[in-house]
Amino acid sequence: MKKAFDNEKPDNSELEKSIAHIIVEIIEYVPNSVVIKTIMKKSTGNISVMSFDSGEGLTEKTSPFETFAQIIEGKAEIVIDKKSSVLESGQGIIIPAHLPNYIKPNGRFKMILTTIKSGYEEV
Repeated sequence: MKKAFDNEKPDNSELEKSIAHIIVEIIEYVPNSVVIKTIMKKSTGNISVMSFDSGEGLTEKTSPFETFAQIIEGKAEIVIDKKSSVLESGQGIIIPAHLPNYIKPNGRFKMILTTIKSGYEEV
């Protein structure tokens, strides 16, 4: 399992505006990697799409912001504060601010992460 954001290939260019995109097709799997493509990045939050090759995940991290994770292909196990949830394509979960969380490898999958940075999170 990879460390959070270690050996990942980020693409920080936003998607072209005012045209339709098939999100699951804008990112490919790369062997032994986690790939990240920025959909939108603003000071108030960002939206990214990620692909995880088989056996790849993210180690435990804690964020000061709430994040919505939605699986768009395959399935993944997301552990939030030691509570495990297995999500399949089309399912999503809110990861609360300030709680430890990680993604366990469970085959290849793609997901969208939406992070909201309001600046008024409770500790």
